[in-house]
Parts: sequence; structure tokens; C-alpha cells
Amino acid sequence: MNKKHDPLFRWQFANPKHTCNLLKLAAKKNNELQTFLETVDLNSLERIPDTYSEVDETGEADVAFRAKVSTGAPVLVGILLEHKSGQDGDVLNQISRYVHSVMKRVGKKRPFEGLPTMAVIFYNGRDNWNPLKDVEDGYPEYWRGSVLPFKCIFVNLADVDDEDCLAYDDVSTAMVVVSMKYAYNGAKIIETLPKFKDRLKTLGYNEASCLLSKVMLYLKEYLNEDFLKELDMAFVSVGQKYGFVSAGDVWRKREARARAEGESVGEQNKAREMARVLKAMGDSTEKIVAVSGLTAAEVEAL
Repeated sequence: MNKKHDPLFRWQFANPKHTCNLLKLAAKKNNELQTFLETVDLNSLERIPDTYSEVDETGEADVAFRAKVSTGAPVLVGILLEHKSGQDGDVLNQISRYVHSVMKRVGKKRPFEGLPTMAVIFYNGRDNWNPLKDVEDGYPEYWRGSVLPFKCIFVNLADVDDEDCLAYDDVSTAMVVVSMKYAYNGAKIIETLPKFKDRLKTLGYNEASCLLSKVMLYLKEYLNEDFLKELDMAFVSVGQKYGFVSAGDVWRKREARARAEGESVGEQNKAREMARVLKAMGDSTEKIVAVSGLTAAEVEAL
């Protein structure tokens, strides 16, 4: 089942630089994707405004781009990123609609306004799934590769290597990939994500604080508060470096306040109980106020 967490994917990979790095990182273990990347000039990647999206920001996280080809010819191709956190039987139809409505380049003397498009589906669900596996079953060999009106590559983020992520130059992209890869596995998140701590300190204040906030907000949908507290504690030194208040700081302040309030309530209850005893023994209001610390009105109300 898809969860409404895709703003993390959209936020990170709406940036062409991070999209380039995501594709290169995933291609380290995906030969089909590596072959595709050799045909395009990633430095020319240009985002297409997301006015095409059929849903709001809390839904599907499609991000579309145009790019020049690597041969230098004056032609463009389309690249569409589609993120899925669960199995979706309509994903290929969805992509087809986007390609039809978005991947166009209208110009004078153009015999065809459409752009040949590569759709890359990034998946981080619990179960094994590949919507491309059976799409061509039943077709004669002649039609293989022509069933879909676009090219498509499926990337399961579970196949992206942790060591590749930890050594990757783009630390924010690598952290987002790891967060999504282990979203359903709190133990692996606690084991892997803190390994980015020292490299995270190399980012600027705004980038580091925003990245941590986005990642923690994303993981909140999957991990219980104990995991989140443990994870946040691992990044305390990063927050201290920059001086921003982390989620863990908020929890710790909240717990301290709750303890203080609890102690205060306990003392007040003791004072009221003592005042009741003194009042029952016939002591004056003035004496009870002096001994208990309650006000005269509070003593009279007992």
C-alpha cells in the first residue's frame, strides 16, 4: 500500500543535480540503467514544471525532465522518475498518461512533437515486485520492446549497495536513498543512517538542518518514537555544530517539562493532603497557609 510520504522524494529529486546523482548511484548495480545513461548528457538535464501532476504533493511523486543526447545531435529525450512505496497495478498506465501529456516539444517543422521517453520506477516496498516482469508475456518476439509507448526501467532500492551510498559524494541523495531503502526496518536505519554523521557536517546549515528534518518527518510514518529518539541522538553532534534544535531536543525538553510538571503536581497534592489533616484538627487558616504554602482561598476550599 502506498503511503503519503512522497514529498521527500519530490523535494530531493526535483533538483536536477540530485536526480543525476540518483541515476548514477542506482546504475552502479543496474546495467540496464547504466546503458541508458551512456546515451544522454546528464549535464543538460532540465526539469519540466510539475503542472502535469494529477495529484497533490502528498501523493505520487513524479518528476519529469528533458535532456540532450550524448551524441551532440540537436534532439531531446524525456526522463520521468516515478516513485512507488507499494505495489500499484496501474503504474504503467499512469506513466503512459504522463508521457502523453508532458513529453512534448512543439516547434516549427517538427514532424512529431512527442519526445522518446525513459521512465524509471524507483520502488521501496516490503514485497518483491516488478511491474515490467509480465508486461510482454504472450506477445510474439517481433513486438518485444514495443508493447509500451515509452521505455521503462525498474529499480528496487533494496538493490542499491549500502557501501556505495556511504561513499557517495552527494551525501543528501545517499541519505534519502538509505532512508527509503530501510524505511520498514528500524534496526537497519539505526545501524546505517548514523554512519553519514561526519559527512553531514560538511554541508551548510540550511541544507543539513532541512535534510535531517525531512528525513525524520519521512521516517516518522514508519518508525515508532523509540527508534526516532535513538536515531536523533546519533545526530546530536550535528545539531550542536550548527546550533539548530533537533527533533530529539524537542523530545528531551518535553520529557523534562513533563517530569517537572509531575513533580510540581505531586508537591501540590502533598500540600493539600497536609492542609486537610491540619484543618480537620482545627488549626487556623493562617497557620495552615504558613505550613502548607497554599493560599487562604485554597485552604478554605478544602
